[in-house]
Amino acid sequence: MTEHPTSHEGHRPLAARPQERTRPRQQDAAPGPATPAAIPGPAGAPRASAAVGVPDPQAASRREGDRLRFVGAATRRIARGIDLDEIVLGLCRASVPTFCDEILIYLRDPLPVGDERPVEPFVLRLRRSDRLRLTEEEPDGLHDPERLRPPVTDPGPDLLPVAELCEVRTGGALGEVLRGVRPVFGDNAAARAALPELLGAGRPAPTGHRAILAPLRGRRRVIGSAVFLRATDRTPFEANDLLVAAQLATHTALGIDKAVLYGREAYIADELQRTMLPDSLPQPTGVRLASRYLPAAETARVGGDWYDAIPLPGSRVALVVGDVMGHSMTSAAIMGQLRTTAQTLAGLDLPPQEVLHHLDEQAQRLGENRMATCLYAVYDPVAHRITVANAGHPPPVLLHLGGRAEVLDVPPNAPIGVGGVDFEAVELEAPAGGTLLLYTDGLVESRLRDVWTGIEQLRERLAATARLTGPDHSPPLEALCDDVLDMLGPGDRDDDIALLAARFDGIAPNDVAYWSLDPEDSAPSRARKLARGALERWNMEHLSDEVELLVSEVVTNAVRYAERPVTLRLLRTDILRCEVGDDSPQLPRQRRARETDEGGRGLMLVNRLARRWGATRLSSGKVVWFEMAMAAGAQ
Repeated sequence: MTEHPTSHEGHRPLAARPQERTRPRQQDAAPGPATPAAIPGPAGAPRASAAVGVPDPQAASRREGDRLRFVGAATRRIARGIDLDEIVLGLCRASVPTFCDEILIYLRDPLPVGDERPVEPFVLRLRRSDRLRLTEEEPDGLHDPERLRPPVTDPGPDLLPVAELCEVRTGGALGEVLRGVRPVFGDNAAARAALPELLGAGRPAPTGHRAILAPLRGRRRVIGSAVFLRATDRTPFEANDLLVAAQLATHTALGIDKAVLYGREAYIADELQRTMLPDSLPQPTGVRLASRYLPAAETARVGGDWYDAIPLPGSRVALVVGDVMGHSMTSAAIMGQLRTTAQTLAGLDLPPQEVLHHLDEQAQRLGENRMATCLYAVYDPVAHRITVANAGHPPPVLLHLGGRAEVLDVPPNAPIGVGGVDFEAVELEAPAGGTLLLYTDGLVESRLRDVWTGIEQLRERLAATARLTGPDHSPPLEALCDDVLDMLGPGDRDDDIALLAARFDGIAPNDVAYWSLDPEDSAPSRARKLARGALERWNMEHLSDEVELLVSEVVTNAVRYAERPVTLRLLRTDILRCEVGDDSPQLPRQRRARETDEGGRGLMLVNRLARRWGATRLSSGKVVWFEMAMAAGAQ
C-alpha cells in the first residue's frame, strides 16, 4: 500500500519546511574534527549553527524541545492504535520521515500471549518496512536532486532486499543485543555483527551513526526489534536520538503486548458466544428453518443474543430468540445459562408462558439486574397453529404466501428478570407457505432509527422480497435471511443480531391418523389393526409387518402403566412416524434381557427395526415415538 502522508502529529513534512527544504551535499560538508556546520533536529533535517565550530546554546535548546515534542506526538500516535497492525503502522508513520528515512520492524513469530511460554526457536519475522523515497516525477526546470519530494512509504522494487525471517541464535550477536534491551548505534561492536544477522546477507549494514537497532520488549520478554535508518545525505543520529528510539520502542512494544492480549480475549469471547449458539438447526417435520448471527462492532462484539429451535413431541417445534442486556463476557455467560434453561423447560413440554415464567425465576436467581428479553413460540404442523409468548421482545413478523407481511399482535409483557410478572400467550394461525421471522433488536434499532421505524422497514423489506418470487412461491429461506441483513446500514451495527426464520409447510390432514385407546388388554391388538388400515390407505403395505410389530410392543408397554386412555398417532411425510402417549411419567429404558426373562425385549426390537426412536416426558405423562424409512428395507 502506497501512501503520501502530509503531516506527522502537527509537524509539517520536511519538504514543506522552507528552512529545511534542501540538504547539504556530502562533499560540501566541513572537513576536520570541528563541530559539523549542520546539527540535526528531531526531524533529522540539518539546521545551520551560529558559526562553524562554535556551539549555539539556543540551537541545542531548540533541538531538545523539538525532540520532546516529537516524542510526545509519536507516542500519542502509537497509543491510538487498537490492533497490532495499527500500532505498527503508527510507529512507521511517526518515524518516517520525521525521525529516519527508513524503518524495519521485526516481530516474534508467533507472538506469545500473556504468560504463555514463547515457542522455540526464537524467530523474528519482518512485519513491516517503510521508507522515504524521492519520486521520479519532477517538472521541467525544477529538478533538484537534493530537494525532498513527497514521501513514498512501503517497500518498492527499488529497495534493497531484506530478510523476511531471522532465527535468533542463543549466544549470537543479535541475541545479545536483544537481551541488552537498550537501543544501540549500528556501528556499535555488537550491532555490527547483529545487523547482518537480522537484515540478511543481501542488505549491507549502514556505516556510522546512520542506524539504530532498538529491541522491542513487552512486559515480560523481548517480542521483536525495530531498525531506524538514515540515508547518507542526511545528518547521522546523535546520542540523544538513542533516547528517542528507546521511547518509541517501549511504547510500541507495550502497545503490541496489549493488542495481542486484547485480540486473544476478543477471540475467546467470540468463540464463547458462538459455542453457546446451536451448531446446526434441526429439521423437524412440517417446518424448514434458517438462522443468522452477526456480532456487534469490533469494540462491542460480545453480546447476549441467542436463538434456538427445539423439537417437541407430536412433531411440534419450539422457536426461541432472546437478548440478554449488555455487551460483556457476563452477558454471554448469562445467555448460555438462560438458553440451557429454556432447552430443559422445552423438554418438559411446558406452555410458552410457563417457560417464560421459569426463565424469569432463573434470571432472578442469577443475581440482580440480570435482565433479558425473550420470545418463545411453539409451532404445531398438524393443527397449523402457533402459540407465542413474549417477554419484552420485538414482535415477530409473518410473511404470508401471497407476499403480505404483518407484524403479529403479541402482548409484549415485561422482560425476564423483573419478577412477579404474569406472562400471556396467544394462539395464532400458521398458514402453510408462511414464513415467521424472529429477531433481536439489533436488526431494527440503532443510533440512527428507533425500534418501531426499524420494524416497519423490516416489514416492507420482507414484502418487497416476496414480490420478487411471485404470489405462488415463497422466497428461499437462506436468501431471505441474507436479504434481511442487507437492510443494515453503516451505523446499524451497535448491537449483535440473532435471526431465526421458520417456513411453515405443515402436515396435511390426510397424512395424519389419530386414535385413542382404552388401557385394556385388547388395546395392542386394536392398535395393530388400526395401523394396518392406515398403511393400506397410504399404499404403504410393505411396512405393515414391521410397523404392526413395533406398535404392538410400544402400546403394550404403555397399557401396562397407564391409567387413562393411550393415544396412537401416525404421521406420513418423507418418513413414517408413530407416536404413542400415556399418562405415566416413567420413561422406558432399553436393557439387556436374560434368557430366563419373559419380557424386556420390546425396546430391543424397536431399536433394531426403527430408523430412530425416543421418549419424551410431558407435563401430563410421556410420548414414545419411532420413525420408519418410507422405502422398504431402508434404514
